[in-house]
Amino acid sequence: MSIASTDLFSLGLDDHDRLNKELGGGIPPGSIILVEGDYGAGKSAMSQRFTYGLCEEGHEVTYLSTELTVGSFLDQMHSLSYDMVDHILDEDVLFLHADIGESNALTGGDDQSDRKELLKRLMEAEVMWDADVIVIDTFDAILRNDPKFEALVRQNEERQAALEVISYFRDVISQGKCIMLTVDPSTLDEEAIGPFRAIADVFIELEMIEVGNDVRRQINVLRFAGMGEQVGDTIGFSVRSGTGIVIESRSVA
Repeated sequence: MSIASTDLFSLGLDDHDRLNKELGGGIPPGSIILVEGDYGAGKSAMSQRFTYGLCEEGHEVTYLSTELTVGSFLDQMHSLSYDMVDHILDEDVLFLHADIGESNALTGGDDQSDRKELLKRLMEAEVMWDADVIVIDTFDAILRNDPKFEALVRQNEERQAALEVISYFRDVISQGKCIMLTVDPSTLDEEAIGPFRAIADVFIELEMIEVGNDVRRQINVLRFAGMGEQVGDTIGFSVRSGTGIVIESRSVA
């Protein structure tokens, strides 16, 4: 069943690209959005496009990055023609950098004394959950660098660890908020990522396909609960400097 477009968080920029239209007019409040894709597939660009469009539509967004500082975030957004300076100054967006340390993978070491319980700190950072939409880019880096989660992985209890996080997320979205997670599935085991796939209201896969000498990107919409208008199941797109996300083509199931 579709819902009225007025009930959705519009992604805006209708005169700039067709992304909002292709995704049915926006994202439903009270939903978890999972965006998967390998390195270079466009996860960060897509989350930045969502963030800018939402802010332009008057929604408040928290953007947590495991890779970018506020300076590099603003530079990258500017390069995509998404000028976030005013939105930062007007406090429409709260940008946070997640310090996950030097390691970007499970260490396998025994000395965890200097490692932070990232998930615990994430859930205790009350201010970041105040926004309408919370974007975490990339979520898998937080999972892989959290010593408690890692310990459970070693005990083959990834699913239990994931369910504890999901319980917190459900409390957040029960307030009508949205949580958007970007994940590189090649970095996590199926037992760790499976529960997040199962509970995602919107599940999007970003894929890169080689066609001759070209690499084409596409959005595969695997699940879209609470959609507004019809949503395309496969949406071609590119990421262009000075323009941002550009919708290339579309096929409808």
